[in-house]
Formats: sequence, C-alpha cells, structure tokens
Amino acid sequence: MAEPRLPGRVTVALVSPFDERGELVPERAAELARKLMAEGADGFLIGGSTAESPTLSDEELERLVAAVREAAGGRVPVYAGTGSYDTRASIRRSRMAERWGVDGLMLVTPYYNKPPQEGLYRHFRSVAESVSLPVMLYNVPGRTATNLAPETVVRLAEDVPNIVALKQASGNFDETSEIVRRTEGRLAVYSGDDSLTLPMLAVGAVGVISVSGHLVAGRLAAMIDAFRRGEAEEARRIHLELLPLHKALFVTTNPIPVKWALGRTGFPVGECRPPLAALPEAAQQVVEAALRGAGLIG
Repeated sequence: MAEPRLPGRVTVALVSPFDERGELVPERAAELARKLMAEGADGFLIGGSTAESPTLSDEELERLVAAVREAAGGRVPVYAGTGSYDTRASIRRSRMAERWGVDGLMLVTPYYNKPPQEGLYRHFRSVAESVSLPVMLYNVPGRTATNLAPETVVRLAEDVPNIVALKQASGNFDETSEIVRRTEGRLAVYSGDDSLTLPMLAVGAVGVISVSGHLVAGRLAAMIDAFRRGEAEEARRIHLELLPLHKALFVTTNPIPVKWALGRTGFPVGECRPPLAALPEAAQQVVEAALRGAGLIG
C-alpha cells in the first residue's frame, strides 16, 4: 500500500445538513466544508455519529461524500464512516466508499451485540482486508457498550498493514498510553473527545476528530501547533478557553447541540432526524452562554 493519507490534525466530523422536511442537502455540506477549511480544518469525516449515520441511506452517504470531496478538492483528506455491528454490511459499505474515492475509512467498534475481543479482532481485520484504503479504528465505549482493549488494537496494528489510525474516545489515558507505547510509528492516535485533546496530545496523540471544530477549528489547530512547538502554556490557555464550549456541545446527545449552535452562529443546517429531538430550552441557554463566552456571538 502507498503511504497512507492520514486524517488531518483537526478533522471535523461533519454534521449532515437537512432541510425543513428532513431531506439531505449535500450542497450545504459542501458550503460548510469550504467554510471550515478556510477557518483551519484540515480533514473531514463523513458518516460518523455526528452525521447521524444510522439515519443515512447508502445513497445519501454517497451524495455527501461526493459533495465534500468536490469541496475539498484534494486539499484535505476525506474519510467515511462505514462500520456497523454487522461485519458483512460493514464490508459492503466499505467497498462502496472505496469506489466513491474517499481517502480512508473509519470503523466504529460494533455496538449493541457486544462482541468479545476476539470477535472485534476478526471483525476489524475482515473489513480492513476487504479494501485497500487506510483504516482508522474508532473506540467509543460510551456509545457502543464495548471497549476495544489495547491488546486488540496492538494486534490489529501489527497484523493488518492498512489499519493506520485510532480514534480513541474511551477517556482512559492508561490504555491510550499503552497503545501509543506499543504502536508508535505504526498507528496514529487521535482524540475522540474535544475536551481531552490536549491531555491526549501529552500522551502521544497527533490530533483530534472534532465536533467543536465546526465552530473553532482555527483555535484547535493553534492549540495543537502550540503544543508541538513546545509552547505548553499557550496550548493550555487555548484548551481552558475552549473547555466550556466543548462541554456545552455535549450537554445532550451529539449532534443536537452543535447543529443548534451552527444555526445560532449564522450557518443553519437544520434539525436532527428522529429519534433525536430538538435542543431543549434549558440546554439552549447553556450552549448560548458557551458561544458567547467563546466570542462566537455578541
């Protein structure tokens, strides 16, 4: 395999824009991608949980990929989320995404059926070996009820050449440190939680797969760059400045708050599809205050 194109240091997990009838508007996703690149995003993920992927058809995912790839124009990598709790379905969608021309795939830990570690290993290996694209594993036990153990990650990184990255959203720094220690040079680790990006960088992560990047991509990039330059105090300052926003965007289920926040800051992308619901008024006040605190609204 040629040198893999890894996700950018601030890869935004894009929302799926819908109109007032709940229909997909790919052109709006392209507008958003162009806006975010101008603000500092250097990668996109299509079809993650922030995109409401369980509600997207194959045809809708294809249209989103096409729109964002055209907007990106090859300047930044575009990954697609193609994993599920069904290995055969994950292979089918991964092969489709490869035909669509994405730069890589993200495979979430299977959810609901709670496979053991050997099942996870076989699942990820089967899906990754069905394509020639670089693959990023996604460990998010808070959503899937299953943790991808460090031993399994290391085994996959050693055995499957196109598994090149991990989006780690477990919040377990011991496990993340162990993964970095045993895979350094083979596996790029990304924070899966905006609020933990700086501490994740400290244990060896290279960037973030971001929700907050819809609003503050440039400041996240500045924080990462400051850390890489050894300017720890500047990185800490930005981290603490953005922390209330990171927390507010998860005051209820993602992507409900971030879609509301985009509308509040002048870039409406519609509401979430059922079964997700509108942002309650009390939560609106929390997000409003965080936007004001971050200087995003007057």
